[in-house]
Amino acid sequence: MMLAVWLRALRVNQWTKNAVVFAAWFFAVADASQAALARGWRPFLLVCAMAASFSLVSSAFYLLNDVSDYDADRLHPVKRKRPVAADLVSKIDAVRAALALFAAGLSYPCYLTMRHPDRAWGLAVLLLYTIMQCAYSGFLKRVPYVDVAVIAAGFVLRAVAGAAAMGVRISPWLLGCAFLLSLFLALCKRRHEKTLAEDSRAALKGYHPRVLDALILLAAVATVGVYACYTQAADTVARFGTRGLGATTVFVALGVGRYLFLVHRKGDVGRPEKILLTDRLLWLILTGYGLAALGAVLWR
Repeated sequence: MMLAVWLRALRVNQWTKNAVVFAAWFFAVADASQAALARGWRPFLLVCAMAASFSLVSSAFYLLNDVSDYDADRLHPVKRKRPVAADLVSKIDAVRAALALFAAGLSYPCYLTMRHPDRAWGLAVLLLYTIMQCAYSGFLKRVPYVDVAVIAAGFVLRAVAGAAAMGVRISPWLLGCAFLLSLFLALCKRRHEKTLAEDSRAALKGYHPRVLDALILLAAVATVGVYACYTQAADTVARFGTRGLGATTVFVALGVGRYLFLVHRKGDVGRPEKILLTDRLLWLILTGYGLAALGAVLWR
């Protein structure tokens, strides 16, 4: 069915990456100083709409990247099965669909800006994300190490956009966590790709295996460390009224450790969204994190 083909071309399964948009909402709900702005259905729906905007725009770039990487993807043992590389979707149809997705994705931030001029930074963030992705698709994806930094920056912009949708602030500590965690995942993906098919991506030849392993470990430790600092920062304790959030650091460390285990056991870390959706132990860790965070806030 063509519908199934297009869903694969849009990489709907990778929309899970846009869950980062909900980070500001998740923490603002429990923040006494911002709870009034975050609680209720309306703020949640505003964030859902922003996540949908990022999903549409990111799918547009997936299509454009597939068109740009057509020849390279056909050399990759997995990517050659993508609809564009497999000629199931023509290049011109992919470009047309990408333009339509751009228009649809930008419509909500434009509407939000007209209704709430003070939240125009949500539109600005999405436009910045679009410009950054254009640069990435054009030439940055061919520059070793810079390419993963751009990917990580994209997750930071997602988190900022989620805050903009509700008009709340987001902690710089959380933005640091978002950057480091996404950098960790991107480096793991590059390691997997280099092992699997080095010729499938121009930047891969510039990655040294030992440097990659060192950076992966550094990013993992930094992610846990920065999150631990966030939970115990004076501003965080004052906003949430508890130091109990520190207990959630255990689950962050377990999650990062589990992913590192999968990296070295040659798990399919080339597709982080697949691991997040299918690995039962990671789901248990995420559930534990949610319960620990909820418990810390309720029993403060």
